[in-house]
Amino acid sequence: MTIINNALSGALAAQLALSASSHNIANLQTKGYTRQSALLMAVGPDASGRSAGNGVQVTSLLRFSDNYKTQAMWRANSEQGMYSQSQPYLTQLESVMSDASASLSAGIDDFFKAINAVAGDPGSTPLRQQVLTAAGLMGERFNGLNNVFNTQLTSVRQQRSALVDSANVDIATIARLNKQIIETQASGVSASSLIDARDQAIDDLSSKMALEVSDNGDGSRDVSLKSGQALVIGSMSGTLKAAPTADSPQGFSITFASSTFALDASKMGGQLGGLTQFEINTLLPLQEDVDSLAEQIATLVNEQLARGYTSPADEPNGTPLFVYTPGGGANMLKTVEGFKAQDLAFSSDGEPGDTGNLQKLAALKSESITLPGIGKVLLSDADTQMLGKLAVDSKINKAALKTAETVRVQSINDWQSTSGVNEDEEAVKLVEFQRMYQANMQVISIANSLFDATLAMMQ
Repeated sequence: MTIINNALSGALAAQLALSASSHNIANLQTKGYTRQSALLMAVGPDASGRSAGNGVQVTSLLRFSDNYKTQAMWRANSEQGMYSQSQPYLTQLESVMSDASASLSAGIDDFFKAINAVAGDPGSTPLRQQVLTAAGLMGERFNGLNNVFNTQLTSVRQQRSALVDSANVDIATIARLNKQIIETQASGVSASSLIDARDQAIDDLSSKMALEVSDNGDGSRDVSLKSGQALVIGSMSGTLKAAPTADSPQGFSITFASSTFALDASKMGGQLGGLTQFEINTLLPLQEDVDSLAEQIATLVNEQLARGYTSPADEPNGTPLFVYTPGGGANMLKTVEGFKAQDLAFSSDGEPGDTGNLQKLAALKSESITLPGIGKVLLSDADTQMLGKLAVDSKINKAALKTAETVRVQSINDWQSTSGVNEDEEAVKLVEFQRMYQANMQVISIANSLFDATLAMMQ
């Protein structure tokens, strides 16, 4: 009977091993699936010592999981997420600001070219009208670019809000699966599929923010931000919320166990951190520089015109050409409504043909101005300096993104080498365990023959 028991245990063990391999093959394309294998152990002989042993048993289903590689994959996902979200915005800004039809430099150059063209015939109405046309077109370029900034700002904040909603779903999912894993493992049932689902939710969350993940003895995992603020503890979860204020439009908070804590979104990492850093470090400073440039052009031109004459008079009678509106969107920089060609105060003394004030207006192109994000720069070079700084930011982000993508791919490959399903390996296992099953069934057949022969001898 020992022979039959041994063979029966071997056949059953082979069936379980075949089941594990077939399950692996079935999940060959399942994202985040961790391969499993039946762990076999020999059963020793009984106290009589009259047998080599009592067959084999499956002690457990082994998960091929390497925590170090899993954590590395999550860290790489956070890095990739941080740089991936800002690059489309940077690329769009570069494209718009370098486009000849939208370039501020081209608009400023055209305006001063029109002023210089009047010098040969200061009384020419068509030439003066060209100055007004160039001034209006320059204003439209500023307004158009400011609209791009505002559109991007709205998009960034809407995207950040959507990411918060998605992150809260991930956080709740992790906590729910933690609870199910604890209960399932306590009942002695394999929780491998639940663990895979939980770890996939952590991977999804890691793209949105940088995480610290720790294991607990009951099979659950605690998840927190790099700053240490808990997101998930066992089956309990927190709730993220975008909490903008006048002083901090990028404000965040998290509520956990009835307590609410403020968060610095720029230090959260992942997509949320990347979007916030782009807004704070690139978009808003660039918008402020363009806004400042528009204001200073309007101020310099208006002040110089105010020192000129349109006709003989005791005092300068020039009037402003531009209206600057802070944060005015599509109306940030405009020409004064009703301003006519003859209102351009090009004369410095009111005498016909005098171009003294016109020459001073033309010289403003080489005036030194100060922009908040750049410092001192010539008015004519301001846009070039801003575009250059933007190009550097974009180049740095592209390089960081490329590196992060490479690291992410490598980390996934490393994870796959341990936890992923290898089709060839599983095919070999199927053959091996099939042979094991067949061999054990052959042993049972032989044992039956021996038993029948023994009975026949006793008759």
